[in-house]
Amino acid sequence: MERVKCLIIGSGPAGYTAGIYAARANLSPVVIEGIQPGGQLTQTTVIENFPGFPKGISGPELMDNMRQQAINVGADVRSGVVTAVDFETVPYVVTLDNGTEISADTVIVATGAAAKYLGLSDETKYAGMGVSACATCDGFFYRKKVVAVVGGGDTACEEANYLASLASKVYLIVRKPYLRASKAMQDRTLNNPKIEVLFEHNTLGLYGENGVEGVHLVKRMGEADETRYDLPVDGFFLAIGHKPNSDVFKKYLKTDETGYFVPGDDSGVRTAVPGVFVAGDVADPHYRQAITAAASGCKAALEAERYLSSK
Repeated sequence: MERVKCLIIGSGPAGYTAGIYAARANLSPVVIEGIQPGGQLTQTTVIENFPGFPKGISGPELMDNMRQQAINVGADVRSGVVTAVDFETVPYVVTLDNGTEISADTVIVATGAAAKYLGLSDETKYAGMGVSACATCDGFFYRKKVVAVVGGGDTACEEANYLASLASKVYLIVRKPYLRASKAMQDRTLNNPKIEVLFEHNTLGLYGENGVEGVHLVKRMGEADETRYDLPVDGFFLAIGHKPNSDVFKKYLKTDETGYFVPGDDSGVRTAVPGVFVAGDVADPHYRQAITAAASGCKAALEAERYLSSK
């Protein structure tokens, strides 16, 4: 069985940054890219809020650059998906989907989180063409335009209010007859003159020739007074939550009720298992930005180096 000093599970800004720092620390890291090499950013067209790119950069290009930088400084980047782990004793053992087992003195879990979608075929059809799951990432492109946000919780209200600072009009599509958000967030949303809340509405689909031009809606679906109509919008934002990719690790690493890792201390990256660290969106239910993921990847690699040095 192959043994490595530092095994990084997952790619994206957290995984690749961890790979860069771990390689420069002579930890000879192996990076297992996971089911979506490059992470969620590979589905983002233009990124304008990542430092160092004044003209912006596409998500796939940014991830390719990070990946190549990790390789250039010595990280061993491999394809594969982790299907099982054993964090009972050191060295820890990780099993890949092809049956390969790797033992590691330290492990950095940076498997990310996937945005939840409604399951409509149009969401795939218009991906990068008006459909987004990150208002902070893509909201800038909808300045003075009309957008719709789906969801009724704190995240949806936060996204709607953020977009309201940019767009001319924001429709908040809520399936229930009420908002699930906190009272303060409800008040903020309902009192925002740019936000119109559409209660008891469901999304049936999207339409448009070269991108999203509107959304097919139904009000009070299944009721006697059910009403179907089309609502013209320029952008469609999903804000119904994220699913952290943490299932395979839950036997050993603590998670909250939604599956996000709960760090073992205020470092934000150390876990209760010595030598196992977490980084990126899989441990971040709040910010979920490329820059914060990269920062946590850096911290995880530095902590892995310090852990090994202390042994």
